[in-house]
Parts: sequence; C-alpha cells; structure tokens
Amino acid sequence: MFGLLALLLSGCGSWSWGRRSAGPVGWGGADRQDPALSGNGRVLASVVRRDGRDSVLLQEQPSGTVLPLRHFGRLQPHRSPSLSWNGRYLALLVQQGPERRVLIEDRTTGRLHRLPLPGGLVPESLSLAADGRRIAIATEGDGRSRVQLYDLTALLEPDLPAGLPVRGAPAAAP
Repeated sequence: MFGLLALLLSGCGSWSWGRRSAGPVGWGGADRQDPALSGNGRVLASVVRRDGRDSVLLQEQPSGTVLPLRHFGRLQPHRSPSLSWNGRYLALLVQQGPERRVLIEDRTTGRLHRLPLPGGLVPESLSLAADGRRIAIATEGDGRSRVQLYDLTALLEPDLPAGLPVRGAPAAAP
C-alpha cells in the first residue's frame, strides 16, 4: 500500500498526462483563478484581474477563443463561476454595492436571472448542476456557515448532453 502511494505521489510533479494552457486571454499575462469547466469540457470560465477588478473570462476550448457575455461586463467584481453541461448557463457571484448576489446568465437567450437568498445570508461560493436544474450555494449568516440546494426547474430549461432526451418530453419518431 505504501509503495503504491509513494508511486502516485512521485508522479504528481510531472503531470505527464496532457497538461496544456487554457489559451491566450488577450490581456497579457493576466492572473487567472477560480477555474470552472463545462460538463462537456468545451467551455472554460475563470476569473482574471483586469483594470484592478476581478472579471469572469469565458473561453472555448481548445482554441482559447474568448466568448461574449452580455451582462457580466458591467457587474463586477466576479467570483466562483460555475457552468452547465454545454456552457449554456454561467452562474456567478457578483458584488453589487454592499451586497453579494447570485446571478445566472443564459447564454442562449441572453436572459439574466437573479437568485434571491433568504435575508441575512451572504453567498460565499456556488456550484451549478450540469443540467442547470439545481444550484448549491455556500452561505454565511447568523454566525453560521451552511450549504443550501435550490431547485431551478421553474427557472431554467435543462442543458443536457447532445442526444439525451428531456425527461417528460415525447420520444422522437424514428
């Protein structure tokens, strides 16, 4: 057992299994943090420091092409990005004045969804389910930290892998 652990740890520094850069950001050598990859691995979100503010950057992989966002450019700073399966939905924490908000942009329709939290809770981080139907939000409030799950089925359409039928939808004719 110890030998297997030593073998695994000895290989940790070399990353010989296909490590590569996420592609150019177009802003020089910007610091990047908080990476989030879509379920299919084709869209990468990360937070970069730009003009002294943390901004979310969305890139297609493996080309590194920067993908446009309609709403998040004017709402900063950004934190804790999370993507759905195909990258249709981007969930993010945004600071608006003294309050931190949970926002989800639907990149297909262009809609911005604001998720209200119960009073006194401050969101710290989040994770969007791959299908976009649920979100887990770590919050602080009343001297306690907690993780709460929220059902988004009434708000968002499912973002499913290609060829996967939506539950309850009629089957396609052959």
